[in-house]
Amino acid sequence: MSPSIAEIGPASGRDVALDAEQPETAAPKPAPAKPHEEHQYLNLIRDILKRGEHRPDRTGTGTYSIFAPPQLKFSLSDSAGTPILPLLTTKRVFLHAVIAELLWFVAGSTSSLPLSAQGIKIWDGNGSRAYLDSVGLDHRAEGDLGPVYGFQWRHFGAAYVDATTDYTGQGVDQLAEVVHKLKHAPHDRRIILSAWNPADVKKMALPPCHMFAQFYVSFPREGRHGQGERRPRGVLHALLYQRSCDMGLGVPFNIASYALLTHMLAHVCALTPGTLTHTMGDAHVYLDHVEALETQLTREPRDFPELQIVREKGGSIDGWAVEDFVVKGYDPHKGIAMKMSV
Repeated sequence: MSPSIAEIGPASGRDVALDAEQPETAAPKPAPAKPHEEHQYLNLIRDILKRGEHRPDRTGTGTYSIFAPPQLKFSLSDSAGTPILPLLTTKRVFLHAVIAELLWFVAGSTSSLPLSAQGIKIWDGNGSRAYLDSVGLDHRAEGDLGPVYGFQWRHFGAAYVDATTDYTGQGVDQLAEVVHKLKHAPHDRRIILSAWNPADVKKMALPPCHMFAQFYVSFPREGRHGQGERRPRGVLHALLYQRSCDMGLGVPFNIASYALLTHMLAHVCALTPGTLTHTMGDAHVYLDHVEALETQLTREPRDFPELQIVREKGGSIDGWAVEDFVVKGYDPHKGIAMKMSV
């Protein structure tokens, strides 16, 4: 019988480990796969359903709600630099509506009628005659939503008259200022886009839910050294604050919308799309969405699609069309019907 290592002891004058039989070197364990970013969204819904507070709400539907959950963060480019759109895959998101609504914001439009004419009905409820009358806006034409998102983005502080008035040159064009700063002052800490204007809230059919965004341009560390060195291409990051978050219908839309806006700004300003960070206030699940979301939670996320912008780089933030965006490889699970509470 061979002596044990303990029996050999140090008296042999040699390193015991050299005399012992050497075990085979174990193969290095592969790095664990990075969790799919959509799991952040799914896990938040699970948390709300498990511990959310049962609360009444403006629509009368009722919700389960938590306040200030952990942020969600989505990559807007992959490791090879290919632009990515975080379009949720555990149910189909109505991409055409996301793009059309975003371009409607950018245009400064305040009437739901142009969207409705394209078959996009998401604002019809808030622009209906009955709804406008119910919130004291009976003097408004049907479809006139008041100084909502696009008006604040492009004409902040201007006096709102109606949806047909020409506001050219009136108020603060926040979106144009964001573009100017990204191009000429990318280290500025005031690259802000705000839709929340307390003076106008009562004039709106619906106050903004996604209300505040900040943009940040980062540069690779090697670009910090030496004067006269060519500055590397900046990476554009966006931070969204949303006060009221409908997890079933609204949030998938909002993630895609602000991701697209960040891609648009990066395209216009010759920047690389970086990340979108989503900060929430009241994150809630409507009671009549619970069953649908429980179905969604059984599904496994698939790869996010690639985004191609088929428009010359640079140029203006204005004049975009739905056809300027090509989304490749979107293969979601089938859609899940959920009722919109108005």
